[in-house]
Amino acid sequence: MPTETVDTIIIGGGLSGIYAAYLLSQRNKSFVVLEARERIGGRILSREHQGLFSDLGPSWYWPEINPKMAHLIQAMGLKGYRQFEEGMGRYQIPNWRLSGGMTALITKLCEHIPENAIRLNHPVCNIEKKSAGALVSVGELEKEPWTRFSTSKVILALPPRLAAATILFTPDLSHNLTQAMLKMGTWMAGQAKFCALYEEPFWRQTGLSGYGFSERGPLGEIHDGSNNGQGPYGLTGFVGIPAVQRNHQQLLTEAILSQLEIIYGKPAAQPTAFFYQDWARERFTATQFDQPPMYQHPLYHPPAGQTSIWDGTIHFAGTETADQHGGYLEGALTAAERSVMNL
Repeated sequence: MPTETVDTIIIGGGLSGIYAAYLLSQRNKSFVVLEARERIGGRILSREHQGLFSDLGPSWYWPEINPKMAHLIQAMGLKGYRQFEEGMGRYQIPNWRLSGGMTALITKLCEHIPENAIRLNHPVCNIEKKSAGALVSVGELEKEPWTRFSTSKVILALPPRLAAATILFTPDLSHNLTQAMLKMGTWMAGQAKFCALYEEPFWRQTGLSGYGFSERGPLGEIHDGSNNGQGPYGLTGFVGIPAVQRNHQQLLTEAILSQLEIIYGKPAAQPTAFFYQDWARERFTATQFDQPPMYQHPLYHPPAGQTSIWDGTIHFAGTETADQHGGYLEGALTAAERSVMNL
């Protein structure tokens, strides 16, 4: 089987992995990004309809407390806009959305990365320690690898739980480290999110902001998910029932629209477009341990306090390994910067 030699392998093409690739490209370093999916972005996923990019993953950032996000958005020539919040239902901290959806940030970063450096449909199944560096195998466990990469350094830009559950490490990681990785819940992995789009913001016309919480229907949290100052307009939010109860999407969609109608009126039951994403069904995001709902945001940190292993051969990135803002986009940038700096 072919073996390619490269200085650094980045495993995972979400924001942390793509940002690490961007930083390495700015330093003219040799690297390859291995992404298991057929697309980049990881949990950043935006669906387009009539010029509106609906975020089915992370949607917001806060410039006052997310300086890295604010600076990167400005550096990439992108623009943000305030989350609509006028009317009944107010926010204590102003949320900001990104014009073009969060996927616009991934797209802009990729403009600075050599095209052949990103390999899609490349799931990593094994990382083997060598005397100098590591051998990274792509394919499926217990089957002949599709290809291999010989590398000096590895940036593991995956959620630690996903890495521990899907990648075979040779030699074995310590018991304490493996347990720490498995216990670190993957943010959004148990969540499902929807976006319902309309030609008119009818809820605003009745004095509603679109913001709401519910304990009565399938939706637990709802927001205005509209374009910036123009149509289409939308309602977006999170499904509040556990993943194990989300088996019938058509029935769930009907229940969502019925609930929206009860809260916002009859027009809410007839969107011009409807998007739904269940992250618990994504095998390159969630594991069996992520099916129970996560009721509060965990305090994330490097697994077992380690930012790297195997004498600095493997470096942890990914938002769950950040010292600050773990689970958020800001944490993804922080962890990526740390991993590149420590190579």
